[in-house]
Amino acid sequence: MFVNGLLGAFTIFVMVRRQMIYLTEKKKMNHVLATILILFEVAAVITVPLYFMIRALLGKVQNIDMDISSLQKMIENLEIQLRQRFGYDLFSSENLTTATGYISTVIQYLISQMSSMVVTVVVLIFLLYFILLNFRTIEQYFYELLPFSPENRKNITSEVYVMVRSNAIGIPLLAIIQGLIAYIGYLIFGVPSALLFGFLTCFSTIIPIVGTGIVWVPIVVYLMMVGDWTNAIGLGAFCAIILTNIDNVIRFILQKKLADTHPLITVFGVIFGLSVFGFWGIIFGPLLLSIFFLLVKMFKTEYLDKGNM
Repeated sequence: MFVNGLLGAFTIFVMVRRQMIYLTEKKKMNHVLATILILFEVAAVITVPLYFMIRALLGKVQNIDMDISSLQKMIENLEIQLRQRFGYDLFSSENLTTATGYISTVIQYLISQMSSMVVTVVVLIFLLYFILLNFRTIEQYFYELLPFSPENRKNITSEVYVMVRSNAIGIPLLAIIQGLIAYIGYLIFGVPSALLFGFLTCFSTIIPIVGTGIVWVPIVVYLMMVGDWTNAIGLGAFCAIILTNIDNVIRFILQKKLADTHPLITVFGVIFGLSVFGFWGIIFGPLLLSIFFLLVKMFKTEYLDKGNM
Protein backbone atom coordinates (compact mmCIF):
# COMPACT_ATOMS: atom_id res chain seq x y z
CA MET A 1 0.00 0.00 0.00
CA PHE A 2 2.87 2.35 0.83
CA VAL A 3 4.62 1.54 -2.45
CA ASN A 4 1.43 2.17 -4.44
CA GLY A 5 0.89 5.45 -2.62
CA LEU A 6 4.48 6.51 -3.28
CA LEU A 7 4.29 5.62 -6.98
CA GLY A 8 0.96 7.39 -7.32
CA ALA A 9 2.26 10.51 -5.58
CA PHE A 10 5.34 10.59 -7.81
CA THR A 11 3.23 10.16 -10.96
CA ILE A 12 0.92 13.03 -10.03
CA PHE A 13 3.90 15.18 -9.03
CA VAL A 14 5.44 14.74 -12.48
CA MET A 15 2.15 15.81 -14.07
CA VAL A 16 1.81 18.98 -11.95
CA ARG A 17 5.52 19.83 -11.58
CA ARG A 18 5.44 22.58 -14.22
CA GLN A 19 2.45 24.20 -12.55
CA MET A 20 4.26 24.16 -9.21
CA ILE A 21 7.31 25.82 -10.77
CA TYR A 22 5.10 28.44 -12.43
CA LEU A 23 3.25 29.29 -9.21
CA THR A 24 6.23 29.35 -6.84
CA GLU A 25 9.07 30.61 -9.03
CA LYS A 26 7.38 32.83 -11.60
CA LYS A 27 4.38 34.08 -9.63
CA LYS A 28 6.27 33.95 -6.30
CA MET A 29 3.34 32.29 -4.57
CA ASN A 30 3.82 30.86 -1.08
CA HIS A 31 4.84 27.17 -1.28
CA VAL A 32 2.18 26.01 1.17
CA LEU A 33 -0.58 27.91 -0.64
CA ALA A 34 0.58 26.64 -4.04
CA THR A 35 0.70 23.07 -2.72
CA ILE A 36 -2.82 23.25 -1.29
CA LEU A 37 -4.11 24.81 -4.53
CA ILE A 38 -2.62 22.02 -6.64
CA LEU A 39 -3.95 19.35 -4.27
CA PHE A 40 -7.45 20.76 -4.75
CA GLU A 41 -6.89 20.70 -8.51
CA VAL A 42 -5.78 17.06 -8.40
CA ALA A 43 -8.81 16.12 -6.29
CA ALA A 44 -11.15 17.87 -8.74
CA VAL A 45 -9.57 16.25 -11.80
CA ILE A 46 -10.00 12.80 -10.24
CA THR A 47 -13.38 13.11 -8.52
CA VAL A 48 -15.42 15.13 -11.04
CA PRO A 49 -15.04 12.71 -14.00
CA LEU A 50 -15.48 9.79 -11.58
CA TYR A 51 -18.71 11.30 -10.27
CA PHE A 52 -20.23 11.71 -13.73
CA MET A 53 -19.07 8.24 -14.77
CA ILE A 54 -20.64 6.59 -11.71
CA ARG A 55 -23.79 8.65 -12.20
CA ALA A 56 -24.06 7.50 -15.83
CA LEU A 57 -23.45 3.87 -14.86
CA LEU A 58 -26.02 3.96 -12.06
CA GLY A 59 -28.55 5.52 -14.40
CA LYS A 60 -27.91 2.79 -16.92
CA VAL A 61 -28.18 0.03 -14.33
CA GLN A 62 -31.47 1.46 -13.02
CA ASN A 63 -32.90 1.39 -16.54
CA ILE A 64 -32.19 -2.31 -16.93
CA ASP A 65 -35.36 -4.36 -16.70
CA MET A 66 -35.09 -6.11 -13.36
CA ASP A 67 -38.38 -8.03 -13.65
CA ILE A 68 -37.78 -11.34 -11.86
CA SER A 69 -39.86 -13.44 -14.27
CA SER A 70 -38.02 -12.03 -17.31
CA LEU A 71 -34.66 -12.62 -15.67
CA GLN A 72 -35.65 -16.17 -14.71
CA LYS A 73 -36.84 -16.87 -18.26
CA MET A 74 -33.56 -15.61 -19.73
CA ILE A 75 -31.54 -17.86 -17.41
CA GLU A 76 -33.76 -20.84 -18.20
CA ASN A 77 -33.31 -20.24 -21.94
CA LEU A 78 -29.55 -20.09 -21.50
CA GLU A 79 -29.60 -23.32 -19.49
CA ILE A 80 -31.66 -25.06 -22.20
CA GLN A 81 -29.30 -23.86 -24.94
CA LEU A 82 -26.27 -25.15 -23.03
CA ARG A 83 -27.88 -28.53 -22.39
CA GLN A 84 -29.10 -29.00 -25.97
CA ARG A 85 -25.93 -27.88 -27.72
CA PHE A 86 -23.24 -29.12 -25.35
CA GLY A 87 -24.96 -31.46 -22.86
CA TYR A 88 -23.89 -29.16 -20.03
CA ASP A 89 -26.01 -28.90 -16.85
CA LEU A 90 -25.68 -25.31 -15.71
CA PHE A 91 -27.51 -25.86 -12.41
CA SER A 92 -25.82 -29.04 -11.26
CA SER A 93 -25.00 -29.26 -7.53
CA GLU A 94 -21.29 -29.13 -8.34
CA ASN A 95 -21.66 -25.91 -10.36
CA LEU A 96 -23.82 -24.27 -7.69
CA THR A 97 -21.26 -25.12 -4.98
CA THR A 98 -18.43 -23.77 -7.12
CA ALA A 99 -20.37 -20.60 -7.93
CA THR A 100 -21.17 -19.98 -4.25
CA GLY A 101 -17.51 -20.35 -3.27
CA TYR A 102 -16.41 -18.12 -6.12
CA ILE A 103 -18.89 -15.37 -5.22
CA SER A 104 -17.77 -15.47 -1.58
CA THR A 105 -14.12 -15.19 -2.64
CA VAL A 106 -14.88 -12.27 -4.96
CA ILE A 107 -16.78 -10.39 -2.24
CA GLN A 108 -13.92 -10.84 0.24
CA TYR A 109 -11.42 -9.71 -2.39
CA LEU A 110 -13.45 -6.59 -3.23
CA ILE A 111 -13.75 -5.64 0.45
CA SER A 112 -10.00 -6.03 0.98
CA GLN A 113 -9.27 -4.02 -2.17
CA MET A 114 -11.57 -1.20 -1.09
CA SER A 115 -9.87 -0.90 2.30
CA SER A 116 -6.46 -1.08 0.63
CA MET A 117 -7.48 1.64 -1.82
CA VAL A 118 -8.55 3.97 0.99
CA VAL A 119 -5.18 3.55 2.74
CA THR A 120 -3.34 4.03 -0.57
CA VAL A 121 -5.19 7.28 -1.30
CA VAL A 122 -4.40 8.64 2.19
CA VAL A 123 -0.70 7.75 1.77
CA LEU A 124 -0.71 9.26 -1.74
CA ILE A 125 -2.14 12.60 -0.61
CA PHE A 126 0.19 12.76 2.41
CA LEU A 127 3.31 12.05 0.33
CA LEU A 128 2.23 14.32 -2.52
CA TYR A 129 1.84 17.22 -0.09
CA PHE A 130 5.41 16.91 1.18
CA ILE A 131 6.85 16.23 -2.28
CA LEU A 132 5.27 19.41 -3.65
CA LEU A 133 6.30 21.40 -0.61
CA ASN A 134 9.98 20.41 -0.92
CA PHE A 135 10.27 19.32 -4.56
CA ARG A 136 13.43 21.29 -5.40
CA THR A 137 15.30 19.91 -2.38
CA ILE A 138 14.16 16.35 -3.14
CA GLU A 139 15.10 16.64 -6.82
CA GLN A 140 18.55 17.99 -5.99
CA TYR A 141 19.18 15.23 -3.45
CA PHE A 142 18.44 12.40 -5.89
CA TYR A 143 20.20 14.22 -8.71
CA GLU A 144 23.44 14.30 -6.71
CA LEU A 145 23.15 10.59 -5.89
CA LEU A 146 23.42 9.55 -9.56
CA PRO A 147 26.97 8.25 -10.28
CA PHE A 148 27.19 9.84 -13.74
CA SER A 149 28.43 12.98 -15.41
CA PRO A 150 26.18 16.09 -15.26
CA GLU A 151 25.09 15.49 -18.87
CA ASN A 152 24.02 11.91 -18.18
CA ARG A 153 22.30 12.96 -14.97
CA LYS A 154 20.16 15.35 -16.99
CA ASN A 155 19.46 12.59 -19.51
CA ILE A 156 18.19 10.13 -16.93
CA THR A 157 16.06 12.67 -15.03
CA SER A 158 14.58 13.87 -18.31
CA GLU A 159 13.88 10.25 -19.33
CA VAL A 160 12.06 9.58 -16.07
CA TYR A 161 9.84 12.66 -16.37
CA VAL A 162 9.05 12.05 -20.05
CA MET A 163 8.22 8.37 -19.53
CA VAL A 164 5.98 9.00 -16.52
CA ARG A 165 4.19 11.87 -18.27
CA SER A 166 3.70 9.92 -21.51
CA ASN A 167 2.25 6.90 -19.71
CA ALA A 168 0.08 9.00 -17.42
CA ILE A 169 -1.40 10.72 -20.50
CA GLY A 170 -1.30 7.86 -22.99
CA ILE A 171 -2.88 5.07 -20.94
CA PRO A 172 -6.13 6.90 -20.03
CA LEU A 173 -6.34 8.29 -23.58
CA LEU A 174 -5.99 4.78 -25.02
CA ALA A 175 -8.64 3.45 -22.65
CA ILE A 176 -11.11 6.18 -23.62
CA ILE A 177 -10.56 5.70 -27.37
CA GLN A 178 -10.90 1.93 -27.12
CA GLY A 179 -13.97 2.19 -24.91
CA LEU A 180 -15.65 4.48 -27.45
CA ILE A 181 -14.83 2.12 -30.33
CA ALA A 182 -16.17 -0.85 -28.36
CA TYR A 183 -19.33 1.10 -27.47
CA ILE A 184 -19.96 1.81 -31.16
CA GLY A 185 -19.49 -1.89 -31.94
CA TYR A 186 -21.89 -2.93 -29.19
CA LEU A 187 -24.52 -0.53 -30.54
CA ILE A 188 -24.11 -1.78 -34.10
CA PHE A 189 -24.49 -5.44 -33.13
CA GLY A 190 -27.36 -5.00 -30.70
CA VAL A 191 -25.62 -5.69 -27.40
CA PRO A 192 -27.93 -4.86 -24.45
CA SER A 193 -26.62 -2.21 -22.04
CA ALA A 194 -23.97 -1.14 -24.57
CA LEU A 195 -22.93 1.88 -22.50
CA LEU A 196 -22.28 -0.25 -19.42
CA PHE A 197 -20.15 -2.72 -21.39
CA GLY A 198 -18.40 0.18 -23.08
CA PHE A 199 -17.28 1.45 -19.66
CA LEU A 200 -16.14 -2.05 -18.67
CA THR A 201 -14.18 -2.36 -21.92
CA CYS A 202 -12.57 1.00 -21.22
CA PHE A 203 -11.22 -0.22 -17.88
CA SER A 204 -10.20 -3.65 -19.23
CA THR A 205 -7.56 -2.09 -21.50
CA ILE A 206 -5.10 -2.07 -18.58
CA ILE A 207 -5.16 -5.88 -18.31
CA PRO A 208 -2.14 -7.37 -20.13
CA ILE A 209 -2.44 -10.20 -22.69
CA VAL A 210 -6.26 -10.59 -22.55
CA GLY A 211 -7.13 -6.88 -22.48
CA THR A 212 -10.59 -6.05 -23.80
CA GLY A 213 -11.20 -9.71 -24.63
CA ILE A 214 -12.20 -10.26 -21.02
CA VAL A 215 -15.34 -8.21 -21.80
CA TRP A 216 -16.25 -8.80 -25.43
CA VAL A 217 -15.57 -12.56 -25.61
CA PRO A 218 -18.23 -13.41 -22.97
CA ILE A 219 -20.65 -11.07 -24.79
CA VAL A 220 -20.07 -12.95 -28.05
CA VAL A 221 -20.60 -16.28 -26.26
CA TYR A 222 -23.81 -14.95 -24.72
CA LEU A 223 -25.14 -13.87 -28.13
CA MET A 224 -24.35 -17.34 -29.48
CA MET A 225 -26.13 -19.00 -26.56
CA VAL A 226 -29.34 -17.02 -27.13
CA GLY A 227 -29.25 -17.91 -30.82
CA ASP A 228 -28.28 -14.48 -32.21
CA TRP A 229 -25.56 -15.91 -34.46
CA THR A 230 -25.47 -12.99 -36.91
CA ASN A 231 -24.63 -10.40 -34.28
CA ALA A 232 -22.37 -12.84 -32.44
CA ILE A 233 -20.23 -13.44 -35.53
CA GLY A 234 -20.32 -9.76 -36.48
CA LEU A 235 -19.29 -8.56 -33.02
CA GLY A 236 -16.60 -11.22 -32.75
CA ALA A 237 -15.10 -10.18 -36.09
CA PHE A 238 -15.37 -6.47 -35.23
CA CYS A 239 -13.60 -6.88 -31.90
CA ALA A 240 -10.97 -9.37 -33.08
CA ILE A 241 -10.03 -7.42 -36.22
CA ILE A 242 -10.69 -3.77 -35.36
CA LEU A 243 -10.80 -3.35 -31.57
CA THR A 244 -7.77 -5.54 -30.82
CA ASN A 245 -5.60 -4.06 -33.56
CA ILE A 246 -6.65 -0.51 -32.70
CA ASP A 247 -5.41 -1.24 -29.16
CA ASN A 248 -1.96 -2.23 -30.42
CA VAL A 249 -1.69 0.53 -33.03
CA ILE A 250 -2.78 3.38 -30.74
CA ARG A 251 -0.68 2.12 -27.81
CA PHE A 252 2.48 1.92 -29.89
CA ILE A 253 1.86 5.26 -31.66
CA LEU A 254 1.26 7.08 -28.36
CA GLN A 255 4.31 5.58 -26.68
CA LYS A 256 6.49 6.24 -29.72
CA LYS A 257 5.23 9.82 -30.13
CA LEU A 258 5.19 10.86 -26.48
CA ALA A 259 8.31 9.08 -25.22
CA ASP A 260 9.94 7.37 -28.22
CA THR A 261 9.53 4.02 -26.45
CA HIS A 262 10.03 0.74 -28.30
CA PRO A 263 6.76 -1.29 -28.44
CA LEU A 264 8.38 -4.36 -26.84
CA ILE A 265 9.44 -2.27 -23.84
CA THR A 266 5.83 -1.16 -23.43
CA VAL A 267 4.40 -4.70 -23.67
CA PHE A 268 6.90 -6.48 -21.42
CA GLY A 269 7.07 -3.50 -19.08
CA VAL A 270 3.32 -3.58 -18.47
CA ILE A 271 3.37 -7.35 -17.85
CA PHE A 272 6.28 -7.02 -15.42
CA GLY A 273 4.93 -3.88 -13.76
CA LEU A 274 1.44 -5.21 -13.03
CA SER A 275 2.85 -8.34 -11.38
CA VAL A 276 5.17 -6.28 -9.15
CA PHE A 277 3.42 -2.95 -8.50
CA GLY A 278 -0.23 -3.65 -9.29
CA PHE A 279 -2.14 -0.86 -11.06
CA TRP A 280 0.77 1.62 -11.02
CA GLY A 281 2.91 -0.98 -12.79
CA ILE A 282 1.23 0.14 -16.02
CA ILE A 283 3.33 3.29 -15.77
CA PHE A 284 6.38 2.15 -13.84
CA GLY A 285 6.93 -1.21 -15.57
CA PRO A 286 7.86 0.35 -18.94
CA LEU A 287 9.64 3.15 -17.06
CA LEU A 288 11.93 0.74 -15.19
CA LEU A 289 12.75 -1.18 -18.37
CA SER A 290 13.54 2.05 -20.21
CA ILE A 291 15.72 3.28 -17.35
CA PHE A 292 17.54 -0.07 -17.25
CA PHE A 293 18.51 0.16 -20.93
CA LEU A 294 19.35 3.84 -20.50
CA LEU A 295 21.65 3.00 -17.56
CA VAL A 296 23.36 0.29 -19.61
CA LYS A 297 23.95 2.81 -22.39
CA MET A 298 25.23 5.42 -19.92
CA PHE A 299 27.53 2.89 -18.22
CA LYS A 300 28.99 1.97 -21.60
CA THR A 301 29.49 5.64 -22.54
CA GLU A 302 30.73 6.75 -19.12
CA TYR A 303 33.10 3.90 -18.28
CA LEU A 304 33.68 1.33 -21.04
CA ASP A 305 34.15 3.70 -23.99
CA LYS A 306 36.34 6.05 -21.93
CA GLY A 307 38.38 3.19 -20.47
CA ASN A 308 37.66 4.21 -16.88
CA MET A 309 37.50 0.63 -15.63
